Amino acid sequence: MPDLVPIRRALISVSDKAGLEPLVRALASRGVEIVSTGGTARHVESLGVRVTPIESVTGFPEMMDGRVKTLHPKVHGGLLAVRDNPAHARAMSEHAIVPIDLVCISLYPFEQTVAKGAGDEECVEQIDIGGPAMIRSAAKNHAFVTVVTDSHQYGRLMNELDHHNGSTTFALRRQFAGAAYARTAAYDTAIAAWFGAKETQGVGPFPEVFRVAFPKHQDLRYGENPHQRAALYRDPGFRAGAGHSSVVGAVQMHGKELSYNNLNDAAAALALCDDLADASPGHACACVIKHANPCGASSARSVFEAVDRALAGDPVAAFGGILAASTPIDLPAAQRLAQEGAFLEVILAPGFAPDALDVLRARWANVRLMAIPPRGQRQRRAAPAPTFRAIQGGLLVQEPDDALPEVETWAHAAGPKPSAERLAAAAGLWTIVKHLASNAVVVGAAGGSGGVSMLGGGAGQMDRVTSCRLSVEKAGARLREAPGGAIACSDAFFPFPDGPQVLIDAGVTMIVHAGGSKRDHETFDLCERRGVTCLTTGVRHFRH
Repeated sequence: MPDLVPIRRALISVSDKAGLEPLVRALASRGVEIVSTGGTARHVESLGVRVTPIESVTGFPEMMDGRVKTLHPKVHGGLLAVRDNPAHARAMSEHAIVPIDLVCISLYPFEQTVAKGAGDEECVEQIDIGGPAMIRSAAKNHAFVTVVTDSHQYGRLMNELDHHNGSTTFALRRQFAGAAYARTAAYDTAIAAWFGAKETQGVGPFPEVFRVAFPKHQDLRYGENPHQRAALYRDPGFRAGAGHSSVVGAVQMHGKELSYNNLNDAAAALALCDDLADASPGHACACVIKHANPCGASSARSVFEAVDRALAGDPVAAFGGILAASTPIDLPAAQRLAQEGAFLEVILAPGFAPDALDVLRARWANVRLMAIPPRGQRQRRAAPAPTFRAIQGGLLVQEPDDALPEVETWAHAAGPKPSAERLAAAAGLWTIVKHLASNAVVVGAAGGSGGVSMLGGGAGQMDRVTSCRLSVEKAGARLREAPGGAIACSDAFFPFPDGPQVLIDAGVTMIVHAGGSKRDHETFDLCERRGVTCLTTGVRHFRH
């Protein structure tokens, strides 16, 4: 098996023509015969480069709308033949099969077609058959054939040809072969997942085999800690740069490279900000995340007010946190963020006013400023992506918790009837508590005009009473100063009235929880005696 194999004949068939011209010209300048198909052949010819049509090789025209063109022994024999095997050499000579040394293929854009919400017929037409077959044939025979499946590989290939007088090394061929099988595996996974989703419609969200194939987006400096290696992979269900609601597609406007923890917290911040904006229509929303938990969140009439209240929710915890806003950061909001004593690792928003950018860039050299598309321009997945978590020996998969508060279904269990403003504030806080780690309790208050402000939270505790104590401790004196009285939300029911007792003694005048405990009546009785409104939602929001 040789190390260096010269490239004398190349088969090129790409749906994505980006970056192809330099490669084609480099091959032509070395006298490489270029065989091509359909639109790729026409593109190469338009560059003034000589091309051999695939039908000249196979002796058959492209037919059936291009479905049949490369599935032929003249193609796959040229790819699969072991060049130093005498029997293979005789077969090639007998059947006039000419070796193919390089295959350059980008597959039909099936993933992109599905992502844009195309119909079944269009999706099926974008299932590539000949492309994966040629890729797999070439990759199997990487001892003699170079296979390229990504335009990012073009530069390395051309560099290899320059350094080895028109040949490729075995090391490169083997690496590209591995990448080729990874590409066809991801492609087949996307197709199987699409069919699986069709099969489970009306039956359930989970196919018999759960398939994931996320392409690598970037290597990260390290993981949660410096001794852990990490990388970021992109969900192919989202199209990069297409306006989806994902931190992966955000455009970095300023600051140093994002870390693993930055990305994890930024994703949590964006998820809460999106949910809060859905629960508070017509309001600007902002939240601060620290270690994946909200420490401040608000909806208000302006982004300045929302940012101000979010930072004030827990100023100590907010230091070094990550802030997301639902509307562009304007100059007043930027000036608030840049105040002395404030520091954030990441600021995520659907745009920054030019003067706001100037203020933030001048204030911090390293803070990451991330721009996402405005909410109205985002293209979300056709179906919500499932969430999954690795455990020893398996994978837990579930639907996302995308339930929004439906206050009209809440039961009024005790105390005074709430006003519309306090009910709207409770809906916002119920949305916020969903994003805290269980056991979770959040306290807050109506902020005027239907807005809401988080004043304190208790999260990730082994018992709910401690979460209640932490939330009121974080809120401090502000709890009793809350306009109309403070509101508390719990992500699940209270098994005993001791937690509500802590909240009420601290000044809470309205409690919202899932309900469903055998001892619910004890909490209801306590609220009735103390004149505290108690509502049950019938929905639990555990987050582990």
